Amino acid sequence: MVEAFDDNSNNKLPELKLDTKQAQGFLSFFKTLPNDSRAIRFFDRRDYYTAHGENATFIAKTYYHTTTVLRQLGSGSDPLSSVSVSRTMFETIARDLLLERTDHTLELYEGSGSNWRLVKSGTPGNIGSFEDVLFANSEMQDSPVVVALSLNYRENGCTVGLSFVDLTKRVLGMAEFLDDSHFTNVESALVALGCKECLLPSESGKSTENRMLCDALTKCGVMLTERKKSEFKTRDLVQDLGRLVKGSIEPVRDLVSGFEFAPGALGALLSYAELLADESNYGNFTLRRYSLDSYMRLDSAAMRALNVLESKTDANKNFSLFGLMNRTCTAGMGKRLLHMWLKQPLLNVNEINLRLDVVQAFVEDTVLRQDLRQHLRRISDIERLVHNLQKRRAGLAHIVKLYQSSIRLPYIKSALERYDGPFSSMMKSRYLEPLELWTDDDHLNKFIGLVEASVDLDQLENREYMISSSYDPTLTKLKEQQESLENQIHKLHRQTADDLDLPVDKALKLDKGTQFGHVFRITKKEEPKIRKKLNSQFVVLETRKDGVKFTNTKLRKLGDQYQQVLEEYKSCQKELVNRVVQTAATFSEVFESLAELISELDVLLSFADLASSCPTPYTRPEITSSDEGDIILEGSRHPCVEAQDWVNFIPNDCKLIREKSWFQIITGPNMGGKSTFIRQVGVNILMAQVGCFVPCDNASISVRDCIFARVGAGDCQLRGVSTFMQEMLETASILKGATDKSLIIIDELGRGTSTYDGFGLAWAICEHIVEVIKAPTLFATHFHELTALSLENASDDQQKRIVGVANYHVSAHIDASTRKLTMLYKVEPGACDQSFGIHVAEFANFPESVVALAREKAAELEDFSPSALSLTDTTNEFGSKRKRVYEPDEMSQGVTKARQILEAFVDLPLETMDKMQALQELRKLKDNLEKDAENCRWLQQFL
Repeated sequence: MVEAFDDNSNNKLPELKLDTKQAQGFLSFFKTLPNDSRAIRFFDRRDYYTAHGENATFIAKTYYHTTTVLRQLGSGSDPLSSVSVSRTMFETIARDLLLERTDHTLELYEGSGSNWRLVKSGTPGNIGSFEDVLFANSEMQDSPVVVALSLNYRENGCTVGLSFVDLTKRVLGMAEFLDDSHFTNVESALVALGCKECLLPSESGKSTENRMLCDALTKCGVMLTERKKSEFKTRDLVQDLGRLVKGSIEPVRDLVSGFEFAPGALGALLSYAELLADESNYGNFTLRRYSLDSYMRLDSAAMRALNVLESKTDANKNFSLFGLMNRTCTAGMGKRLLHMWLKQPLLNVNEINLRLDVVQAFVEDTVLRQDLRQHLRRISDIERLVHNLQKRRAGLAHIVKLYQSSIRLPYIKSALERYDGPFSSMMKSRYLEPLELWTDDDHLNKFIGLVEASVDLDQLENREYMISSSYDPTLTKLKEQQESLENQIHKLHRQTADDLDLPVDKALKLDKGTQFGHVFRITKKEEPKIRKKLNSQFVVLETRKDGVKFTNTKLRKLGDQYQQVLEEYKSCQKELVNRVVQTAATFSEVFESLAELISELDVLLSFADLASSCPTPYTRPEITSSDEGDIILEGSRHPCVEAQDWVNFIPNDCKLIREKSWFQIITGPNMGGKSTFIRQVGVNILMAQVGCFVPCDNASISVRDCIFARVGAGDCQLRGVSTFMQEMLETASILKGATDKSLIIIDELGRGTSTYDGFGLAWAICEHIVEVIKAPTLFATHFHELTALSLENASDDQQKRIVGVANYHVSAHIDASTRKLTMLYKVEPGACDQSFGIHVAEFANFPESVVALAREKAAELEDFSPSALSLTDTTNEFGSKRKRVYEPDEMSQGVTKARQILEAFVDLPLETMDKMQALQELRKLKDNLEKDAENCRWLQQFL
C-alpha cells in the first residue's frame, strides 16, 4: 500500500480555495462535530476533498509521509490544520482505512459554508456506502462480516451468544456455545467468518474477563465497536426479521426461540447496520444457524503459522496459501469463495471427497479444464452485480454485464456435456442439471430476450449503454423527430455554405456545444471574406483563436427544437432504464444460485490447475474419518516453499500412526528444516480438507477438527505481553481447546525462561498431550532431553508407560577436517546426536575467539551438568545422545567415593614425604578408585 501512497504523494496537491467568509462558516461548523478519535472525516469540495484537525495530521504523516502538506485554515491564535486530497488519493486512503486497517471509521460530508451534512459513513465491517469508491478499479476479494456478542458468565465458563451479518451476501446468522477464559471458540468463529468488526455492550469491555476477549479481537484484526446495552434486545426481533428474511415467518420464529443470548446480539446488529431503514433489504436476507462444528477450527495463531492468507510483508504471491491457490478466472467471485473455503475447511468425509472428485475430473481431462477456464474468464462478478440490482444502485451497464455473462452459459454447459469420465453422473447432477434449469425459457433465456429487445447492443462498442429506440413507441417517435431535426440542421448547413460561397465542413463547420447548442464556425482567416454578410444576416456569438462562431434565426430555432426533443428522449430513456432494471431485478434469485455454482466451479478448476501445473504434480489424498485411520504423507512438500524460484525442495515422509508415532519429537540444528517440516504437515492437511490435491507422492489423512499451532516468538508489548507470556497464552489455549481429533504443531516451547523451567514446562506439556489430549502432535525442540519420553514406550512399569511417542531428527553432516556444517534437510528416525548451535554461529561469521570460547564452555557444561533425567543403556536403540547421562543413585554414590579419595589426597603430609613415598600413596588411592569404579559407571569416565 505504501507504494501507492508514494506515487500519489508526488502529484500536485489540490489547492485549498476558501475565502474568509467560507472559512469562518466552516470553522464554526467543524467545532460542532462530536469528538470521535476513530473517525476520519472528509469534506467534499467538488473537485477535491479536505480533512482537518487531527485527521489532517494523521493523513499527512500516514499517506504523504510529511507534514509540509498541511495548511492552516483561519487566522488568529487557533488556526485549524488542514490537508487537501485529490479524488484518486481519496480512493487510496478509503481503501486502506476500510479494507486494510481495522482502527478507523470513515465519514464523508457534503455542503458549503457552515451547512454541511453527513452523506456517507463506513467501518471495516460495513463498507456498503463506499463500495463505488472502493471497487471502482479493483475486485472485491473478501466480503466483510460484522459480529455481535452477548456474553453470560457462569461458574463453569462463559456462554456466548453470537450473531453475524454479511451485508454483501445478505446473510444473517446465530450461534450459541460455551467458551473458556481465553475465548478459543470465539476466536475460531471470528476467523472462519472473516469478521472485520465486533459489537459488544458498552460496559462489558471494562470488565476483567473481557480483557481476554479484547486480546482475541486484536489477534484476529477485528475492530471493537461498543454499543449501548439497551440495543442488545429481542423485542420485536421476530417481526423485524420477518420483513428482512425471505419466506414465511414461522421458520424464523422457530430458529430464534432455540437460542437464549444470540437473539439479543442479532437485535443489536439490525439496529447498528440500519437494515430496516433500507426497503431494498426487505425479503432479500437469509437467516441461518451457524455451528462451530461445521468446519475445522482455526485460530489466528494457526492462520499465521500456516501462512493461509496474504500479508503485506509477503515477498510474492506464492508466500501465502491463498496467493498460491488463487488461480481463479471470474471477476472476484472465485477469489471470495476461495478466501472463505480456506477459513472453513470441511469435516464431512463425503463432502471433502465430492470436491476431490470434481478436482480429479478436471485434472484428468485437460481439454475440459482449459475450455471451462477460458469461458469463465468472460464471466463478470455476478454476486456484486446482483447486490447492486437489489440495492437499486444498478444501471444499464450492470444489466449488460449480466447479459454478457448469461450468454456464456451455453458454452459452459456444452463443455460439461462433452465430459464422459468416471465422475460424469456426479458432474451432471451437481452442475449440468441446475444449469439446464436456469437457462431455460422461464429463467435466463427470458432475461436474455429482455436485454436483446430493450438495449441498443450496437452502441456497446462505443461504451454507450442505451435503450433501443424500437423498444417503446414513444421512444421511437422521439427518435424519428430527433433524426428529422438533425437532417434539417444539416440541410441548413449546406444551404448556408452555398450562400456564403464556402466549402461545407472544410471552411464552414457545424459545431454543437453545451454553451450555444448548434452553431456555425469559420476560421479567422476566412472571416474577412464574408464579413459584410456575417454582420447583416447572422449573429456573431464568439471570436476566439480557433475561429468565429455565429448563428441565425433558423439555426437557433432548429437547435432549440432539437434540444427539447433530446431532453424528452433522455427522460423517456431514463424511465425505460428504470423499468428494465426493475424487471431484471426479478431474476436476482436465479443469478444468486448461478453465482454460487460458477464460483464453486472456478475454485475447483483453480485447484486442478495448481495440481497439474506444478513441476512435481500433486496427488489426491485418501480421506478417513477422525476416529479411524492414520496420517501418512509420503514424499510431502511445503507448497509455498517449493514454489519459490530459488528453492530445490527435498521431500520428506511424515507418518503419524496411532499408538506408535502419534506424538513426534523432532530435534536437529537451526535452519535444518524442522519448522518447515512441521508446518508443511499442517498445510497439507488443511489443503486436503478444503478439497484440494496435496503436494505429496501419496497421502492418507484422518480428518482433523482443529489445527493448533504454537510457532515462532513475537512480543506483544503494546498489550503488556512478553514473548514468553505470549508463548504460554498460546499453549494454554491448545491445552484447553485441543481434542484427540485435533492436530497440534509446536515449534520451540519453553525457550523464553531459564533452561530448567523451560524444560520442565516442555516435558509436562508433552506428557499432558500424550496422556490426556491424545492428539497427533509434531513437537520441534532443542531440548534433546525430551527425546527420553519415547523410552517410556518400552517401560515395564505400566503406570509410567507412555504410548505413541517417536523421535525424529533433521539430518546434517559435519566435515571432520573442516568442521563445516552441511544441512541435508531429510527427516530421519531417532534423536539428534548433538547440538549444532555453535556451527550455526560460525555460519553467521562470529569472531573465531568467541566460537572457540563457546566450544570450551559447552564442553565443560556437557561434562559436568547434573542432569535432571535418567537414561539407561537402551538409549542406543533410539540413537546416541549428545552426552552420557547416569542414574541419580549411581551419580551420588560416585560423587561420594570421589570426594573421599580427594579428601584422603588432601590429608596426605606431602611436605614430610619423599618422592617415592608420595607416589606409593597415590598408587593406593588410584587402586581404590579403580576398585570402586568397577560398580560405578560415573567414576569410569575419569579413568
